Amino acid sequence: MSMKTWEKRVLADPGAAERVEEIEEELRLAAGLTALREQEGLSQRELAERIGVSQPRVAAIERSRNVTLDVLEQYIEGLGGRLEVNVVKGTRKVALIGGPKRPSPSASKSRTAPSTAAARVATKKSPKDAAPKRRSA
Repeated sequence: MSMKTWEKRVLADPGAAERVEEIEEELRLAAGLTALREQEGLSQRELAERIGVSQPRVAAIERSRNVTLDVLEQYIEGLGGRLEVNVVKGTRKVALIGGPKRPSPSASKSRTAPSTAAARVATKKSPKDAAPKRRSA
């Protein structure tokens, strides 16, 4: 049996598309977290020191299928960023976590919120600008 034939047979099974989608989502999260850390020029050990956990814990977070929002927020803050989670329904967007700050009454009325995907991770240019919070994960 060729690989192509086997692939068609596997994907024809009920629920296969959903399983593939779950695996892809898991890989996107793992690759995304790893890429963010590497873009900041940090090793797992260096990030672990910043957020007060062990290097194996950072490795587990990066490959975890179910990362809690608290752990994800801690990880992102360790990179000098902040976590934003938005719900997008049609043209309406509702910030659930870390959304855009509302302008103060004295601020300009022309300020607009940045566009985001359903969940966006925003990072600052330099992680050294923000002191990381130390929490256990």
